[in-house]
Amino acid sequence: MSGSAAIKDQTQSILAYCGDAGDLNRLEPGRQIPAAGRRVLIHGDPVPGNIVTSGGCLTLIDWQCPQIGDPAEDLALFLSPAMQQVYRGAPLTGAEEATFLAAYPDPEITARYLSLKPWYHWRMAAYCQWRGERDGEQNSVAYRLERAALEACLEHA
Repeated sequence: MSGSAAIKDQTQSILAYCGDAGDLNRLEPGRQIPAAGRRVLIHGDPVPGNIVTSGGCLTLIDWQCPQIGDPAEDLALFLSPAMQQVYRGAPLTGAEEATFLAAYPDPEITARYLSLKPWYHWRMAAYCQWRGERDGEQNSVAYRLERAALEACLEHA
């Protein structure tokens, strides 16, 4: 998945399975971001539950979803408020997210993530809505967190 057009297509596919997609459809980000120029091996599921620490080092485990893609995708999944809530019990604070991004070794990828951030939040909010409808948890905490992050991005655009 790379660029806003691809994320839009995936998000609309998710919303097609939702009972009431109109609300999220109205929050679609507007700024178009081109597909990534480079594709690399990415983890595909870099959530807190798939990271172990040992001797001050972090190691990604559970490589069942590897793929060739845009490395900003892994950043988006790790930083997602919904995924942090589900796997860690709380989203990252603004300071924690800023520290993580400042420590990331490739500023080009960090900048790409930041440009696509509203698109990633829109897609994850759609996924959370679909899961909530499917599982009977309308307006789940994960959905509310992801939607709030999306709305914050849109306010600052």
